[in-house]
Amino acid sequence: MIERPFATATLGINPDIEEEEEEDYFDYNYDEPGSLPGTIDLPSDAPPPDIVLIDYCEASATRLKINTPEECTPYLDTHSVSWVDVLGLGNEETWIKLSKVFNLHALVLEDVVNVPERPKVDDFDSQIVIIAWMVMLKENAHGFYIEQVSFVLGEDYLLTVQEEPDRDCFARVRDRIRYNKGIIRQRKADYLAYALLDAIIDGYFPVLEAYGERIEELEDEVVGNPSRQTLQEIYKIRRELLALRRAIWPQRDTLNTLIRDGSNLISPEVRIYLRDCYDHAVQVIDIVETYRELSSGLMDVYLSSMSNKMNEIMKLLTVISTIFIPLTFIAGVYGMNFDYMPELKWTWSYPAVWGIMIAVAGGLIYFFWRKGWFENFSTIQDDPEIELSSSVPIPKIQQLTRRR
Repeated sequence: MIERPFATATLGINPDIEEEEEEDYFDYNYDEPGSLPGTIDLPSDAPPPDIVLIDYCEASATRLKINTPEECTPYLDTHSVSWVDVLGLGNEETWIKLSKVFNLHALVLEDVVNVPERPKVDDFDSQIVIIAWMVMLKENAHGFYIEQVSFVLGEDYLLTVQEEPDRDCFARVRDRIRYNKGIIRQRKADYLAYALLDAIIDGYFPVLEAYGERIEELEDEVVGNPSRQTLQEIYKIRRELLALRRAIWPQRDTLNTLIRDGSNLISPEVRIYLRDCYDHAVQVIDIVETYRELSSGLMDVYLSSMSNKMNEIMKLLTVISTIFIPLTFIAGVYGMNFDYMPELKWTWSYPAVWGIMIAVAGGLIYFFWRKGWFENFSTIQDDPEIELSSSVPIPKIQQLTRRR
């Protein structure tokens, strides 16, 4: 066991590594038919996960790098709060050891390790198992990372399991423990679980703020100059918003279960904080639903814009055809091979025909111009008194700042 000064881990992503394949936001873990309950599905050659233990009380806080799960045992028998953070899923051997140290049920191991699992809450009397989904905005602000975070809440400890070891949204919680900000070091493990769940829910707001800006940009593009890339971007946003909806809806039910179920591991005071977290989840759901409606409206506007463009092209071709119909008639009359056509013998017949044709064409062009047929209706001209977004305003998201 290596002890080192308490510090917040710097979590980042290698910028040189870019995902070339489209990320699948709609995956769930399914057991094979006939498989034994509690089966763990991990690669046999997987390395062990990194385990970080943060043990704290009101007077002090210590951060430890754990080499083997058995090193956590002395801290679980104290009255301080022990946060055991498992970074990555690791291998089966490590989980067998962790199950013995924390007395984990086989079904708990299955839910924690075989990701992704639908967000939920399971009460095992001496433990509460919480499955949550965490999202984080990508570096280019297009798309997001989504991963499962599992909680095992005991009397004086909290075991968390992060699917990906390289990123999370718990930095501020670590800082609050490190610098003794707020009341977190005065409370037990249930308050720590609330603080982490609250960080996960609040992590949705930066993602939604980025989607609000993208929808505003697409709204101007759809009305002004829509293209096939615009349609692809609208479809991508709709798909990603659906993934966000699928992630946040079960977590609202999860928080509601924690508030209403009478587990002794969650104090009445922490339930009050969880109600605040529940309100944030409802707010996230409202924003997601609003953005989904806006993206659906953008699809309708796109189809209308493309239809207007097609109408403009047809109108142009119709005008050209209408102008040349009388000219074709005149040319056809004097192109007939009759022996007796008096006009063919006239000295000024050729320039006269040209003059008539030019006059007819000019008259038709002037007529169409007076009717306004040459105006372009495929774009909406800017009007200082009319804003494009006035009919459906896109809600702005303010960062939630609260003192705890």
